Amino acid sequence: MEGSVSTSVVRYVDRAYDLLSSLSTAEALSRVAAVCEVVRVGVLVPLLKVAVVLCLTMSVMLVIEKLSMAIVALYVKVFRRTPEKIYKWAPLSQDLELGSLSHPMVLVQIPMFNEREVYQISIGAVCKLAWPHDRLIIQVLDDSTDLSIRELVQEECQKWSNKGRRIHYISRDNRNGYKAGAMKEAMDLDYVKKCDYVAIFDADHEPPTDFLLRTIPFLMHNPDVALVQARWKFVNANECIMTRIQEMSLNYHFKMEQQSGSSTMAFFGFNGTAGVWRIQAINEAEGWKERTTVEDMDLAVRASLQGWKFVYLGDLKVKSELPSSYKAYRYQQHRWSCGPANLFKKMTIDIIMAKKVSLLKKLFLLYNFFFARRIISHNVTFFFYCIIIPFSSFFPEVIIPKWGVFYIPTVITILNSIGTPRSLHLIIIWIFFENVMSLHRCKAVFIGLFEAGRVNEWVVTEKLGKALKTKQVSTAAKRSSNKFWQRFLFLELGMAVALLICACYNFIYRSNQYFIFIFPLSLSFFLMGFGFVGTHIPAAK
Repeated sequence: MEGSVSTSVVRYVDRAYDLLSSLSTAEALSRVAAVCEVVRVGVLVPLLKVAVVLCLTMSVMLVIEKLSMAIVALYVKVFRRTPEKIYKWAPLSQDLELGSLSHPMVLVQIPMFNEREVYQISIGAVCKLAWPHDRLIIQVLDDSTDLSIRELVQEECQKWSNKGRRIHYISRDNRNGYKAGAMKEAMDLDYVKKCDYVAIFDADHEPPTDFLLRTIPFLMHNPDVALVQARWKFVNANECIMTRIQEMSLNYHFKMEQQSGSSTMAFFGFNGTAGVWRIQAINEAEGWKERTTVEDMDLAVRASLQGWKFVYLGDLKVKSELPSSYKAYRYQQHRWSCGPANLFKKMTIDIIMAKKVSLLKKLFLLYNFFFARRIISHNVTFFFYCIIIPFSSFFPEVIIPKWGVFYIPTVITILNSIGTPRSLHLIIIWIFFENVMSLHRCKAVFIGLFEAGRVNEWVVTEKLGKALKTKQVSTAAKRSSNKFWQRFLFLELGMAVALLICACYNFIYRSNQYFIFIFPLSLSFFLMGFGFVGTHIPAAK
């Protein structure tokens, strides 16, 4: 049987070879060209037209979402609808008879992992908070794997303990659950039961001394409020062009997304730091869970489904640090894009079946919070602007309306830029930087939705603290820049080459002048692919 099959295969191969041999080179090329034309006209053109319609639809959905958030934020600003006017708030009274007992017990958690450069920032700032020392318990949750760093953090904790602060150094022999696992285990300790609220600060965050005095009253006077979130202020925004661009994107997040969510639905995604939680709300939401890399957003959604409200304080700013290396930023954006997509998949049914929230809030969570902002936005940015528009140069039958190519992107760009007026001159650079980053964000979204290999990857964002200000590091960074070949990113370089081909073809054969956009987009991919973005610090030997 096997012999007859082999004989048949050989016979067909011989016939195919004879047929091809009988054809001239010109005839062979003609037949291949005919087949390619059939595939192009019958398959690729219809698919591209459908993709254009889908992307235009998503673009409209996205611009409507952004316009609605901008309108809410403008209303809040014009009519000064501050949280103090919406919720009950009064400064804590100084009762001479009660003394410090007039202040509730507050727990502060500082999770960290190998934070050599910044561990002193958050510990020092928290220990200086204006709050009775006997009513404040501080937990430093150190999952560091570097024993020398553990010793430094322990010494810092001991220093403040000797000054009368109730500070506990807690370390684990594993990293199970990463940040969520550390906070979950720390919440189970007996002395935590004495506390009513818990404030959380990442290692690079430096809260002002009056942080608790401004946030805790919202929780005390409004029993339905679970979370008070402060805004971030970036101490290294001027470090390089990449940090300036990040500042623009995050300012938009805080001024538009957080503000509009707080003002309309009393809900927004917890940022994982610079916020104060009511411990009762955390317990009702079943505490911290390690099922995704966005444990903060996970807790926020679950608490919201229990009927709790969130308050955003835009005028309370907590100093923090932006990642200044492209590698660190890529890892951060992967986590911030993959985690929400994965959480969306896990929580869709829970949101639909929730009984303590209105249908309107369910729709807000499913469509506005998750689908439009965390699925559509990344997909339309990458597929429309980096794939469909450039590659449509090869298909003259595919017509993209001007309003989709120009007007909608212009509106979106303006809305994203108004949050940072000082960086308006960088808006063109911001556009191309965000288009390059959309490659990684889009990839991360699909990894999260399909729970692929890197879905639970957690790489702590590198923080440099004051290291960049030292002459030694700056000099080393300049020396390391000569070895740029070590920073090649082949995914970006592959996209750069493809876009360069599209731009050249468009310039030569098409009249729609898309090359004006595609050429600089290709250059952006080249620059980031060769590592000419951000600050480069040599790895420790």
